[in-house]
Amino acid sequence: MEKISDKKIKQLKIGIWALSIVIPVVVAVLFGVKLEGYDTSFLPPIYASINAVTAIILILALIAIKKKNQQLHQRLMQLAIVCSLMFLVGYVVYHMTSDPTKYEGEAALLYFMLLISHIILSITVIPLVLVTYLYAYLGEFQRHRKLAKVTFPVWLYVAVSGVIVYVMISPYYG
Repeated sequence: MEKISDKKIKQLKIGIWALSIVIPVVVAVLFGVKLEGYDTSFLPPIYASINAVTAIILILALIAIKKKNQQLHQRLMQLAIVCSLMFLVGYVVYHMTSDPTKYEGEAALLYFMLLISHIILSITVIPLVLVTYLYAYLGEFQRHRKLAKVTFPVWLYVAVSGVIVYVMISPYYG
């Protein structure tokens, strides 16, 4: 691969940070849009399953790189990114077409702690994933490894906590 200039890398990082701001803002705006007449009640178990698959893929990718299988690791990480995007699309579509579901369980404190940490870290993980991927793409593996040690547990937490939040709230879907 041809060496990319520091200026180009800086531009790519600015693009990543811009995207990392735009995505949550667009999601928040779309949550305010309500499309009537669509039954998307089938989506929550699908996007929760996608979160579970993402968690499994992340663990498999970690195992692959520990075994020095860089090609498998790369493919699994790309698949994890695709899964995360599929989750986001399903999640947004569901919330644009459905009324909010209220959690009414006894473990409300736990539920809201998980939900709030999940939301905050799901926003945080966007630039982490993209910059970590950029470093790998550029062949800057030392920087990639260093950032991946932060990105991996955050991303895994987001994927797993998303499944737990779904399991906790699923009895209250209308």
